[in-house]
Amino acid sequence: MNYVRMPIEIESPEQLGYDRIRYNLTESSLTDARLHELWPSLGLDQALRELVLCYSDHRGHPDLRALIAQQSQAGQPSAATALSADDVLVTSGAALALFIVSTTLLERGDHLIVVRPNYATNIETPRAVGADISYLDLRFEDGWQLSVERLRQLLRPNTRLVSLTTPHNPTGTLLPLADLRRVLSLLEGHGAYLLVDETYREMAFAALPPVAATLSPRAISVSSMSKTFGLPGIRIGWLLCRDAALHERFLAAKEQIVITNSVVDEAIALRYLQHKAQHLPRIQQHIQQHLSIVHAWLAEPTTAELIECVEPQGGVVCFPRLRDPLRHDIAVDAFYRILNERYQTYVGPGHWFEQERRYMRIGFGWPSSDDLKTGLQNVTRALVDARGTALRHRS
Repeated sequence: MNYVRMPIEIESPEQLGYDRIRYNLTESSLTDARLHELWPSLGLDQALRELVLCYSDHRGHPDLRALIAQQSQAGQPSAATALSADDVLVTSGAALALFIVSTTLLERGDHLIVVRPNYATNIETPRAVGADISYLDLRFEDGWQLSVERLRQLLRPNTRLVSLTTPHNPTGTLLPLADLRRVLSLLEGHGAYLLVDETYREMAFAALPPVAATLSPRAISVSSMSKTFGLPGIRIGWLLCRDAALHERFLAAKEQIVITNSVVDEAIALRYLQHKAQHLPRIQQHIQQHLSIVHAWLAEPTTAELIECVEPQGGVVCFPRLRDPLRHDIAVDAFYRILNERYQTYVGPGHWFEQERRYMRIGFGWPSSDDLKTGLQNVTRALVDARGTALRHRS
């Protein structure tokens, strides 16, 4: 495999150094939780004190898998099939789950259709495998909505996998259930699998989207504890798949990569999910409060003159773009330099997602309310300060 480092990782806050960043709008998750805040509410003292630090069940802790399966039933349409613990493979974060799916289903020359923009791993790992990739490019002008007809046109006889995300990273848009069903119908007839990255599912603003794996044996769902719950440090994710033979291959891949998960991480994840109901209302309130801050910022006259954005429908990210930078005489690179150096504010530039740098992913769930407000104002200030730079750069 031809591994290449991804810009989103090279330029990530943890790699740049958090001491360089005062206003961090790059993160795509809820605020990171602190262990001491969870310790009493989850009863971790007793749970961890008695933990045996052994190799655990290779599929994941049985109680954790059963709970993930049970909680995946929430919001399911009546035609959905119930999941069981046997359909769940617990992994070291969603990143490993995505890696396992790509490397199990794709070999050099196999055809993949992947939505773009996208979380970089969903594209870069198939590239490393040597897959033949067709990009289902979403457009700002279409509200970042997927065209099922365009997907149908991209199908080939050797299409092995279609890779989608909903709620979508980086735009926050949702794939309607009717479109998901149409995609599954296409692929069931074609013999390909559908991977749905559902990491932001429980952050949907309206009705809870269905878990794709409940709708078809051809669907593979991936999620994690990182984004909604602010627990990326425990590295717990999972994939859901009702195809027993394929599930066994996924397990073989996991065993050859890590064998098993950290029993400490699994114990914390299990305790958290057992108490999830007491945390979700606070999380949802936090998201709505911060979303209203983003709305207010976008509505400000100077911001609205320079920036436009498709309304997110879930998650804690949005993907605005600069309105015609040349018309406003703004050099995009100068804007980022001013934003980073003068205002110590960072966003996720468009090239992280193979888009023009006039686009930027703004994460509004991670910073405090005050830092979010100031960080957003700094984006506007940097744009104003960058006026007059495009002509100088051209000359």
